[in-house]
Amino acid sequence: MIKRILYYALIAFALLQGWYLGHVLWWMHFNPSETAFMEAGLERLQEKRPDATLKYRWVDYGRISIHLKRAVVAAEDSSFIAHEGFDWEGMENALEKNIKKGRIVAGGSTISQQLAKNLFLSASKNPFRKVQEAVITLMIETLWSKHRILEVYLNVIEWGNGVYGAEAAARRYFKSTAASLGPGEAAHLAAMIPNPRFYETHRSARGLLKRQGIIAARMYQVTVPR
Repeated sequence: MIKRILYYALIAFALLQGWYLGHVLWWMHFNPSETAFMEAGLERLQEKRPDATLKYRWVDYGRISIHLKRAVVAAEDSSFIAHEGFDWEGMENALEKNIKKGRIVAGGSTISQQLAKNLFLSASKNPFRKVQEAVITLMIETLWSKHRILEVYLNVIEWGNGVYGAEAAARRYFKSTAASLGPGEAAHLAAMIPNPRFYETHRSARGLLKRQGIIAARMYQVTVPR
């Protein structure tokens, strides 16, 4: 009985991985119209406003400001170009900071890991979710170029309640376009990423402005895909 249960569990797991892989292969060439995080965000909005919709508009990589690319990589994953999906040194440093503070104050997730989670999973921190995130990250890093990873990431991440992607964020906060964002605007948007719904209504928060300054100082030290 136990063997049969394990057998069927393995089949179910393999089928699930095949479903994820199929989507990763499809999105190599076709742009995602929605993600797991977008679906969750829309459900959250429609609980209060049934007619709510998301602000989301895809723009190709070439139509996103180089300043935003640099700012986001500097803020979220300075080793993005060099690693193969996981920044082990970053994880170790984050763990040391969290132990020192006695609470979670830093994360070691790469852009690739964040993208895997955003596309398919939830914000849950349970062990299985983390394992699944790692598997999808490996798929993405193996099959996609860094150019494609950053392009999709910048187009799908959350930048406020119902605000997804660089174009929607540029229009929401600066009445501009993703292509026209300047260095200061780019650093501001990058600084919002860890807590976008809070910073949407607290754009002068001390922590946000401090982080913006740090990113602005670092953003020209990183390399981004051309």
